[in-house]
Order: sequence, then structure tokens, then C-alpha cells
Amino acid sequence: MKRLLLILTLLASPLWAVQPDEMLDDPALEARARELSQGLRCLVCRNESIDESNASLARDLRILLRERLVAGDSDAEAVDFIVDRYGEYVLLNPQATGANWLLWGAGPLMLLLAGGLGVIYLRGRARSKTPSEAPLSAEEEARLRDILDR
Repeated sequence: MKRLLLILTLLASPLWAVQPDEMLDDPALEARARELSQGLRCLVCRNESIDESNASLARDLRILLRERLVAGDSDAEAVDFIVDRYGEYVLLNPQATGANWLLWGAGPLMLLLAGGLGVIYLRGRARSKTPSEAPLSAEEEARLRDILDR
């Protein structure tokens, strides 16, 4: 029984990041806050959402998000408020707009470029003529026979 309790505790630990004093009384607002906070990055933990992180900055961001929702902001307005303060890095899934198009397109573009260069290289190699081998001179044949006969 103790092992089962320990396993369940370890599995549920990320859910405990949101403290009871942070939770909103309105279940609908709390559900919106939880959904939005799963898409925001903890700036301390890097690849954890603020919903999962126990860092104090993540707590501050969760409280700020809830304050914006209570103030009447829409989901987009609340997220935009946080992005304006902390930059687009705070988004776990950055938007594909503006300068981000370069980042989104760089991977596939490099793959296509590498594939094209590989095809060009292989075609050029297939078309190139192999250098013809010159026959051995009489002196080289005599030396070769001498080495093989030993």
C-alpha cells in the first residue's frame, strides 16, 4: 500500500505546482487559467509550463494570469499581456508570424538544400570519367614478377 501511495505521489507531483491559495473560486475561470498556463513557459525551468513548475517566477506568472482573467481579459488578451511583459519566449508553442517564419522554415529549408546538394554531387560523380589506368611498363612488370617469386 505504501509503494502504491509513493508511486501515485510521484506521478501526481506536477499537478501540485498550483497552490490552493492561487486557485480561483469560479471553476470556469480556474479551468481557463489552467488551460492557458499549460501553454506558457516557466522562464526558470525552461521546458516546463508554469502550471507544472514550482519556481517562484512560475507562481508569480500563474497569479498574474489569474488576475488578468478576473479583471475580464479574454484568453488572448491575458496571454498577450504576459507576452508583452516577458517576450515571445514565454510561449511554449511560439506563433509562426513575423520573424518566426524564418525559424519555422529554416529546418525544412536546410533539409531541401542538403538533399539538392547531395543529388547534384551524386550526379556529378556518376558522370565523371574514371581515370584510365596506364599499363605497366616492362621494367615495372619485371620488378613485380621478382617480388611475387620471392
